[in-house]
Amino acid sequence: MPSAFAEEERLRIIEQLLDTATHLFSTQGLRKTSLEELTAPAGIAKSSLYAFFDSKEDLYFEALLRQSEQVRRRVIDEGLNRGADTRDALRRFLRATVAELDSNPLYRRLMSHPQEMAAVTAKLTPERMAAATDGPMADVLQFLSTHLKDDPQVLLGVLRAVLLTPLHADHLGTEIYPAVMNRLIDAVTEGITP
Repeated sequence: MPSAFAEEERLRIIEQLLDTATHLFSTQGLRKTSLEELTAPAGIAKSSLYAFFDSKEDLYFEALLRQSEQVRRRVIDEGLNRGADTRDALRRFLRATVAELDSNPLYRRLMSHPQEMAAVTAKLTPERMAAATDGPMADVLQFLSTHLKDDPQVLLGVLRAVLLTPLHADHLGTEIYPAVMNRLIDAVTEGITP
């Protein structure tokens, strides 16, 4: 069956859907974002979304994947992989990830609303999910398993706990938050490395 959209038009629509989805999912979340809000800027009917993505969750997932390589470059390549030693590498990773959470609203939304990622993954096929198994956290897990003796899953949990702190910056006080984060990152990385 021939496509209802010419290839150039398909590419334009996909790009518009991804841009709109990134903005709306970042600000409103998955559940509060309607199909109408997603499709109107692209100039397509709500039902036409399914000509491009299997579901609203699939669109959300694709928006995440689109940013994945940039995030990996910033937090892994320019953070974790540039450390002089294990402790320095983890400090760089945490600081780069905190900066990412401060500047990337979609990743911040996922950190503050983990149920959204659960809703997204529940709707995806295992084949589709395989596209995300190679994300930045997989790199960190691999690093932890090769550089430290403790259970890498537990250590990853400790690092994730640190990354919840930026969600409470207002409660800590915006004027002292940077100093608190620096001290917390130093204390945690010193505590888990030899």
